Amino acid sequence: MCGIVGSVSQRNIVPILVQGLQRLEYRGYDSCGVAIQRHSAEGMALQRARSTSRVAELLFQVEHDQIQGTAGIAHTRWATHGAPAVHNAHPHFSHGPGGHAADRPGRVALVHNGIIENHEELRHALQAQGYEFLSQTDTEVIAHLIDTLYQGDLLVAVQAAVKQLQGAYAIAVFCQAEPQRVVGARAGSPLIVGLGGDAGEHFLASDAMALAGVTDQIMYLEEGDVVDLQVRGLRVYDRQDRPVQRAVKTVHAHSGAAELGPYRHYMQKEIFEQPRAIADTLAAVTGIEPSLFGDGAADVFQRIDKVLILACGTSSYAGLTAKYWLESIAKLPCQVEVASEYRYRESVPDPKTLVVTISQSGETADTLAAFKHARDLGMQHTLTICNVATSAMVRECKLAFITHAGVEIGVASTKAFTTQLVALFLLTLVMAKLRGHLPTTGEATALRNLRHLPVAVQSVLALEPQIMAWSEAFASKHNALFLGRGCHYPIALEGALKLKEITYIHAEAYPAGELKHGPLALVDAAMPVVTIAPADDLLEKLKSNMQEVRARGGELYVFADGDTRIDNAEGIHVIRLPEHYGALSPLLHVVALQLLAYHTACARGTDVDKPRNLAKSVTVE
Repeated sequence: MCGIVGSVSQRNIVPILVQGLQRLEYRGYDSCGVAIQRHSAEGMALQRARSTSRVAELLFQVEHDQIQGTAGIAHTRWATHGAPAVHNAHPHFSHGPGGHAADRPGRVALVHNGIIENHEELRHALQAQGYEFLSQTDTEVIAHLIDTLYQGDLLVAVQAAVKQLQGAYAIAVFCQAEPQRVVGARAGSPLIVGLGGDAGEHFLASDAMALAGVTDQIMYLEEGDVVDLQVRGLRVYDRQDRPVQRAVKTVHAHSGAAELGPYRHYMQKEIFEQPRAIADTLAAVTGIEPSLFGDGAADVFQRIDKVLILACGTSSYAGLTAKYWLESIAKLPCQVEVASEYRYRESVPDPKTLVVTISQSGETADTLAAFKHARDLGMQHTLTICNVATSAMVRECKLAFITHAGVEIGVASTKAFTTQLVALFLLTLVMAKLRGHLPTTGEATALRNLRHLPVAVQSVLALEPQIMAWSEAFASKHNALFLGRGCHYPIALEGALKLKEITYIHAEAYPAGELKHGPLALVDAAMPVVTIAPADDLLEKLKSNMQEVRARGGELYVFADGDTRIDNAEGIHVIRLPEHYGALSPLLHVVALQLLAYHTACARGTDVDKPRNLAKSVTVE
């Protein structure tokens, strides 16, 4: 969930390190820092700047202190061990035993993503050797451990240190005694290498976007790899310390994705990018065929008789929506599991199950671990729906569908979610066709509706002024209730999640039929009740649920289709979506809910793109 950038070069590398942090800031923004090697009167020394403000403040500090160097590492942090404070911010320095640690120059500098599970055991052993700890982080343990093992070769010290680490890590480290050398390692947390060509320049980063405009030649390190970067070249070693070759790919990570243009926030930009993202995701779809999901998909799909979806957060709500589609359209049983729970509970495996993982980044730690758990239980038919073609999830799964949402910077997911729904609807159609539940006319209609989706979403975006008016009323609230029925219940869950993520208003979602089984006790005039009211078979039931709210003095805010015959009245506020879209209706209603959350956050003055306590890519457990 944190961001790493590192480099060795023959030029001042600090501007590139800080620029990389700015592009990774969405991954964590509790603190940030940069460290370099510099020449001093006593020889080479380590220098760093750290801040609990945003990267823009770090840039000011770097310029003020004239921090420059040809090798360095940088980090933006989402706090796990230790509160957001300067002494807990990365990079961390090691300090050999003897005297007060704060007064001794560091020998090893290190940044780290992930969680070291045996950090307490290592800390006690290092303290017994005389090491003093200046932070509460698990990261400082790694810096001191490498220091104890260092005997003149940083690569050897890092290779020995990682063998003692339990948990997940991506690290970048350099040593005072070895200028222009940075060593990286990864296990359970992503780390890439950027190749700088003939300039004697190489990079490390958590994400290729950090290096956009710097290099497009990217090497993806595999589990357990250690990489040695020097100006004269680089070498990669596997977990057995054997030299290995890793493929270099050309990756076009667009720096333009990090530019706001005419929008106030990245979230607003990404909401309005959804028509294009959906169109791009559908661009290669010419028919409803298993090959959409990879070579061999037809054979795999014929062998399965149920689906297990594993995901977290917003992606799990995409999975819940797909459950309704798969069971009603394809007549295929579907189970949806929250990944962080599934991996730790006793379950009943079935080798005829298609295991589907859903992840925007493809690096979500809980989802990856749940997938591996399912595979270890004997379920070998695997498919991922992911927005990053080079991610660990795509590499691990046999089949894949790559959405084309583009880079998503706002922490609250928007376009990644709607493109996941598109992919899951395509999966449903393929399964229905293979099982004889999709006639030729139905296939043509479904394709036509999918092609029209970008236009339909654009028509919902045109409702923004009306939704902004609602947001003024929501801004002063402390609680909200979201209601939906059928496949719109997961959309209500997603709407509630969006509101709580970026406005800090407590929000819950329920199937509307469950009101009388408890939640109705919460309803009063101060509790806005957001209702998703499509023109479907459950509409009349939903209207009865709405009357239950009005009878208790509740205030209804209804997103209704045009022909639902729900009108504005006392205590009932209605915004009409331009058209009913059948099974694809959830994609339209969720866009309206995204706009409601966004504009309510703006009205409350919260940090829309970087909500407190959260980060984008959840690469820790």
